[in-house]
Amino acid sequence: MRWSPGGEFGAILFLMALLFVLGFFLEWIEISYIALPMFLPVFMNYETDMVWLTIMVAMNRQISFLTPPFGWALFFLKGVAPKGITTRDIYVGALPFVALQLLALVVLFQFPSVATWLPEAIGW
Repeated sequence: MRWSPGGEFGAILFLMALLFVLGFFLEWIEISYIALPMFLPVFMNYETDMVWLTIMVAMNRQISFLTPPFGWALFFLKGVAPKGITTRDIYVGALPFVALQLLALVVLFQFPSVATWLPEAIGW
């Protein structure tokens, strides 16, 4: 029985997109307590590897720390930047790092063993 359009693949893509957008406006704690528990029954039904999913969620949350308008890491950088550096400079400077992290998230999505090999190696 299918619980979501696109099956497990569609549910994961929807979750990652939702977390990415919510990360623009909410802190990680609100997302962890509100959005993630709604999806847990779906992924338990699909028997999704929870280690892999959790690592992807953590990477997605890390990306939100660098995305405007409320990227917390960007505010911290602004606080320690020299006087000549504007907020726009920091936002533009963060874009390559956001792109690299999104690429890493795509690689992890395509190759789940990147996240699961160590727990499997120690018998977890």
